[in-house]
Amino acid sequence: MIRQDQEIFNILLETVSEAVIIVNQNQKIMEVNRSAEVIFGYDSSEIKGKPLNILLPSNYHDSHKALFKKFIEQNGQKKMAKSMDVYGLNKLGDIIPIEVQLNPFKIYDKTYVMALIKDVSRQKETEYDYMLRSKALESASNGIIITDALRPDNPIIYCNRAFTKLTGYSSKEVINKNCRFLQGEDRAQKELNKVRKAIKKGESCLVTLRNYRKDGTLFWNDLYITPIKNDKGTITHFIGIQNDVTDRVKSEEERNHLAAIFNESLNEIYVFDANTLLFLSANTGALNNLGYSEAEIKKMTPFDLKNEVDKESYRKAYFDPLTTKAKEKVEYETIHVRKDGTVYPVNVHLQLSYLNEKPVLVAIVLDITEQKNYLQKLEKTVEERTAQLSVALSKEKELNELKTKFLSLVSHEFKTPLSGISTSVMLLEKYKKATEQNKRDKHLSTIKEKVQYLNAILNDFLSIEHIELGNVSYKFSEFKLSKVINEVVYNANMLLKEGQHIKYPDNIDDITMYQDERIIELILTNIVLNAIKYSNDNSTIFIKVGQKNGFIKVEVKDEGIGIPKDDLDNVFTRYFRAENVLNVQGTGIGLNIAKTHLENLGGIISLKSEEHKGTTVTIEIPTRYDG
Repeated sequence: MIRQDQEIFNILLETVSEAVIIVNQNQKIMEVNRSAEVIFGYDSSEIKGKPLNILLPSNYHDSHKALFKKFIEQNGQKKMAKSMDVYGLNKLGDIIPIEVQLNPFKIYDKTYVMALIKDVSRQKETEYDYMLRSKALESASNGIIITDALRPDNPIIYCNRAFTKLTGYSSKEVINKNCRFLQGEDRAQKELNKVRKAIKKGESCLVTLRNYRKDGTLFWNDLYITPIKNDKGTITHFIGIQNDVTDRVKSEEERNHLAAIFNESLNEIYVFDANTLLFLSANTGALNNLGYSEAEIKKMTPFDLKNEVDKESYRKAYFDPLTTKAKEKVEYETIHVRKDGTVYPVNVHLQLSYLNEKPVLVAIVLDITEQKNYLQKLEKTVEERTAQLSVALSKEKELNELKTKFLSLVSHEFKTPLSGISTSVMLLEKYKKATEQNKRDKHLSTIKEKVQYLNAILNDFLSIEHIELGNVSYKFSEFKLSKVINEVVYNANMLLKEGQHIKYPDNIDDITMYQDERIIELILTNIVLNAIKYSNDNSTIFIKVGQKNGFIKVEVKDEGIGIPKDDLDNVFTRYFRAENVLNVQGTGIGLNIAKTHLENLGGIISLKSEEHKGTTVTIEIPTRYDG
């Protein structure tokens, strides 16, 4: 080159920003610029005329020689550049990554190659760092997402493998979506408000959310969100780190549930140190029942809940068997003393447990006041029942006596009229003359009276049978009360004693009833026949009828022998007969039947009597039966 051309060439070399090294076809260094000196650490005088291998690591020498020869052969006449990444060797012996662009050219038929070289150490470090970070993100066990804060709706632009594994979604299904899809329809979570506020303010936050996998299953997610800002302070991205804490949340829920059971149990539950016996905790039930605060109870031992106790004996009996593991549990009854001094009986269940590897005793205490009271009540009830049973047995005995008396009466009641009938029949056979008609009529009247009496007794027995079997069937109809009373009085007139008469009630023709006509007649017949039976000759039986407030009141009053005061309470008892009528025919069931029927029809019966003066029987019955 002429001198002027050399100067121009040198100026051009220095103006190029890249390092420039020119070698001939034998790979001898012909020229270098200042940038090349900086990269490799040599002055140009040190490397000019030297082989290119001085700038290459030794392990590249052979391969580079072959590659250079091939490059010359292929590109000798072409002015095309070819880039490749290689490593250089600086003066200090350090291997540095470089980027090389080779440009062949010819001068005076001699081939040269100009290498444009860049030191890419920082670029390689950046690429390596990026690759390292990417691999770290991909290999992280936590789910990681990155969102673009500058795009509408803050879409996801990156998610790692842990995220896709955790959620079941592929990266294609996630990219460009807002991460709210993980909440499904569960958008009313309080923690989401914290997330929205943090994003709006550009702040970090940590929340625990309910998220849902692709298959719909729930998992609890600890989400940590942090903003990324550029040099101008603008938030460009958000990083979300997710951690599946489902097991932790479930454990916390279980612990909270157990704690709630412990605290809300109505039984008293205590935990105390197995060595010092100081209470470590007590539930609300214990504190409420004892009246102590939590701070107070923690300064106390089980002995403080008792009036007087031999501590050594108590400990040996109940605590030592557990701490020595001679027993798995201990149960006993004792008395506890409240803060106000009142006492109450308790049943104690003790077991050994461990808290932070320290032995503790857990006591479940049941207040058995009600149980003790119940036992006392039960004992009292047994006494009362025994007394009642004694009374019942006495009544049963009395009833048996009444039944025996009844059977005797029944046999007598049947025997007497049957004897009368038999006698009258026998005498009738003797009175065959026409002149003896009066005698025949007298005996026929006797037979008729006795038959009617027997019929009345049989009707009473049939009524009792129907009542006891529950087979009473009432037939309701509309009828005049006067019709029933007329029938009762007509039948009763045939049984009147000498000089007896019945005072018929006034103003009853317009009284209409809706009841069982046959039963009303039966009731009145029983009452009227009793008045006749237990009244003397030449006496009057009064029948009065009144009507008020939907009820009909019928009074039957006689002037008979009355009932002794001591017998009044039993007059409606079946088979009962007063002491002053034991010699009079009767079964003791008529008034009982009347009372039962009246109560079934919504009515009542009452009786007033004074011995030797007479008896008044009153019935009140609804005018219309309404069920």
